Amino acid sequence: MSFRKVVRQSKFRHVFGQPVKNDQCYEDIRVSRVTWDSTFCAVNPKFLAVIVEASGGGAFMVLPLSKTGRIDKAYPTVCGHTGPVLDIDWCPHNDEVIASGSEDCTVMVWQIPENGLTSPLTEPVVVLEGHTKRVGIITWHPTARNVLLSAGCDNVVLIWNVGTAEELYRLDSLHPDLIYNVSWNHNGSLFCSACKDKSVRIIDPRRGTLVAEREKAHEGARPMRAIFLADGKVFTTGFSRMSERQLALWDPENLEEPMALQELDSSNGALLPFYDPDTSVVYVCGKGDSSIRYFEITNEPPYIHFLNTFTSKEPQRGMGSMPKRGLEVSKCEIARFYKLHERKCEPIVMTVPRKSDLFQDDLYPDTAGPEAALEAEDWVSGQDADPILISLREAYVPSKQRDLKVSRRNVLSDSRPASSSRPGPSTATTITDVPSGIFAGAGESGKLEEVMKELRALRVLVKEQGERISRLEEQLGRMENGDT
Repeated sequence: MSFRKVVRQSKFRHVFGQPVKNDQCYEDIRVSRVTWDSTFCAVNPKFLAVIVEASGGGAFMVLPLSKTGRIDKAYPTVCGHTGPVLDIDWCPHNDEVIASGSEDCTVMVWQIPENGLTSPLTEPVVVLEGHTKRVGIITWHPTARNVLLSAGCDNVVLIWNVGTAEELYRLDSLHPDLIYNVSWNHNGSLFCSACKDKSVRIIDPRRGTLVAEREKAHEGARPMRAIFLADGKVFTTGFSRMSERQLALWDPENLEEPMALQELDSSNGALLPFYDPDTSVVYVCGKGDSSIRYFEITNEPPYIHFLNTFTSKEPQRGMGSMPKRGLEVSKCEIARFYKLHERKCEPIVMTVPRKSDLFQDDLYPDTAGPEAALEAEDWVSGQDADPILISLREAYVPSKQRDLKVSRRNVLSDSRPASSSRPGPSTATTITDVPSGIFAGAGESGKLEEVMKELRALRVLVKEQGERISRLEEQLGRMENGDT
């Protein structure tokens, strides 16, 4: 007689969310009140950017991550737009470059100084003009340098080469209605979009063709979202005919029926999905909700597995998600969200509880790094490439109890004496040859004797270190010559 497993095994089953302490929040930020279903927040390993209220135009604030606490009202902003800013996105290949789309119909690309802003930034590096109505969606290409996609309320998708400020592709006949969101696939060869006509489309931007389309992906009339997963499937959030919020998973090869469809609740805030390709976990945040639900996507039915919910008291106005390379891997942190309240931004840390504080290989597979795999011209010529991956092991910092760290490379390159090639008097010899008259002012001979004793001990220590370095250099030489 066999017993069926009741509980599905998953290493993310016990992931828990935790808000940081108050002194690590960003206080007194006047978050934008624009009625647009954007995240209003973008974050990378160096900076946090939040769209804020601004009189006489549009602005967003860029803060170094370390600048927590109360933010001065006079803190400089990025304020070159003449209308409210609707969407912002950090460049994945340069942590100091950010793009913004605005009601003034323009897209602007900004270079943020390395240490943050000291005065208001009004001059963008590039202004991209091509939309005839407000620009509500901005997203960078995941693998090609300087390729930026923008979508506006004119139902047009434009793809730009930021390096030359030229329009590469104009897709103006594929969307008959307002575009809710756009998401690139893993290598940037296709993108999917959710539209007000209730259709989800998969589009090849270089050919300007529709690869696949699903009409009425969600029956409800409220805003929906569609994102590409790493394996090419499409995950959507939307509403049923009875205005219940739904999640669905689709196979682009067959869009007739969803692979999975789940109903969540009957709240009315649009659901914003955040996807982690390394762990296949999707975090779903509702505008105006006070919770973050997270689900694991697998290859076995029912495909979408509910993991848990993080709940707090305050509703969220927007949400930003930290890229994987900005997380603290030594604390088993697998995601970090920046939740916008009315007047503050609160980081929320998602952690897998582990007893060991060693680097966890299964939680941190190699992830997309900051290096672009292609140049814009290569992508335009038809090339595709997956993101260049980096290991997060380098970011691992052992806890205080484990701070003894032997790094052979550092010992050899940084501590090698400059005069190792020719014999000469060691530093210790020079130290002990100091004339005793220098210490004559010390008064008592006992003090002088104590100082001389310490110097002799120091000389012995320096001599030992010199011998150790010589041995290490000898070992290195043997290794380089192939003698183990």
